[in-house]
Amino acid sequence: MDKKTFHSDLIATDIEAYLKQHENKEILRFLTCGNVDDGKSTLIGRLLHDSKMIYEDQLEAVTKDSVKSGTTGESVDLALLVDGLQAEREQGITIDVAYRYFSTTKRKFIIADTPGHEQYTRNMATGASNCQLAVILIDARYGVQTQTRRHSFIASLLGIKHIIVAINKMDIKDYSEQVYNDIRKDFSEFARELEMEDVHFVPLSALVGDNVVNKSENMPWYQGKTLMDLLENIELSSDVNLHDMRFPVQYVNRPNLDFRGYCGTLASGILNSGDEITVLPSGSESRVKSIITYDGELVEASPGEAITVTLEDEIDVSRGDMIVHRDHQPHVASHFKATVVWMTEKPLIRGKQYSFKVGVSDSTGVLTAIDSQIDINTLAESDANELRLNEIGQCEFSLNKSVVFDAYKRNRSTGSFIIIDRLTNVTIGAGMITEIVVSSQARQVSSVGQISDFEIELNALIRKHFPHWEAKDLKKLLK
Repeated sequence: MDKKTFHSDLIATDIEAYLKQHENKEILRFLTCGNVDDGKSTLIGRLLHDSKMIYEDQLEAVTKDSVKSGTTGESVDLALLVDGLQAEREQGITIDVAYRYFSTTKRKFIIADTPGHEQYTRNMATGASNCQLAVILIDARYGVQTQTRRHSFIASLLGIKHIIVAINKMDIKDYSEQVYNDIRKDFSEFARELEMEDVHFVPLSALVGDNVVNKSENMPWYQGKTLMDLLENIELSSDVNLHDMRFPVQYVNRPNLDFRGYCGTLASGILNSGDEITVLPSGSESRVKSIITYDGELVEASPGEAITVTLEDEIDVSRGDMIVHRDHQPHVASHFKATVVWMTEKPLIRGKQYSFKVGVSDSTGVLTAIDSQIDINTLAESDANELRLNEIGQCEFSLNKSVVFDAYKRNRSTGSFIIIDRLTNVTIGAGMITEIVVSSQARQVSSVGQISDFEIELNALIRKHFPHWEAKDLKKLLK
């Protein structure tokens, strides 16, 4: 059987062309998750091994450690490539998120290997927060388990759009097509509950290498792609939000009296020189004069680019502000609802002051209500007065100032936030904003200034039921 190779011939013939090609490759960030002992770390080790991404000294060290651990007999334990902590190797489990990097001729990859145990839910959520794809492993012997459902729910909650269900250890089940079909049917029913749309299934054996990088001869009934083929070819371009231009200001660059630039990374959307913009939360308006990068001036900037923006007017713009298109604006409010993953031993309680970081904006605030706690194993909701370590809940918050945000489902970049302990400065929670909270105390600032409670309520209702309407359309209704 021909083994797949990922080496480029350019390395030998034109090293500069190879480096340029490598620099411009698309990056896919993905995580592996699933039940304990489903083989997540082994799968990553197999990906690295079969794609020839392991150095000889690494392989030699892992081979020696495999003899010590004795978990795979005479075979090399590829899970040791990922499980680097001593406690992980002793117990044969993953405790912390481990990141690994590799590339093929088509893409560069960043892998987050996340723990399977329920007590490490916060680690799994952290690893998933920046991923575009999730590889959910299922042990062919046991099928869909409680922890499989839990990780699938968290992946869905965090907005991961692409799912690959890797049905592992098919060698133990004699490569049975019936086993594969039964598990596929069970997971598909659960995926519909979570409204997962792009779901792919692949039967494999991480230990042996079937259908990981190379096509398996043991499963001729499976005519689909290998795991590596899926990772290389899943379409990612539609994931990028090109509609909502959001530019959080991270730094004001004022080297002399003749230059004032606003630095940051374009979170989403397209920014062009000459665009009419609004600075939030103040509502000041201007026009983009220039877009500057290290390599020179741009006519157009795309999401993910680090840029410096200059404006035609001398207006007040500070760190933490957000520059948006004048006719397409996000929410500006101090009250919102969010789904929260709690990450520390001390529970989240109402009335206590916490620090919040929404985008690049810092604020303090309090929890005003817990609408429900979500059982991450059954997806059932129940009443709760507090959130404890690794628990997830639907919460309402009130901040001491207005911040700029979108709903997380619409824009992951501007819809997420972290909660920070004010004494230790440690991140203790992560949240995904679901909607604005309308109350008599809430005030939403727009480019036309302060608006009434009735107008806030009408604005919120319109945005809820017609989320794709432009800000200019909302303004016409509010007049």
